[in-house]
Amino acid sequence: QLQLVESGGGLVQAGGSLRLSCAASRSILSLNIMGWYRQAPGKQREYVVITRGGSTYYADSVKGRFTISRDNAKNTVYLQMNSLKPEDTAVYYCNAGYGMGNGNYWGQGTQVTVSS
Repeated sequence: QLQLVESGGGLVQAGGSLRLSCAASRSILSLNIMGWYRQAPGKQREYVVITRGGSTYYADSVKGRFTISRDNAKNTVYLQMNSLKPEDTAVYYCNAGYGMGNGNYWGQGTQVTVSS
């Protein structure tokens, strides 16, 4: 069973930056799909960014501000978040899958709070 653990969340002022980490319990080389989602209070969980088949897709709300990256040697995926806005406040979740509908794994989430 694959385990994902997020870290790096916290409180930051608007315009600031945070770097989230998602550490996997095993190799991420075979994970063809990895991404980040977020959920604000009273809202549905929404897609932030996903990598699939070597391509990366960002939600319009974060495009140009957030960047996803991988370090395969460390079995870790990152989300660099720049120019943060209060609207970015949410619990952020790491998501992974093997592709072709096989597997759907989630981390426990990490809280990001952006103050104005």
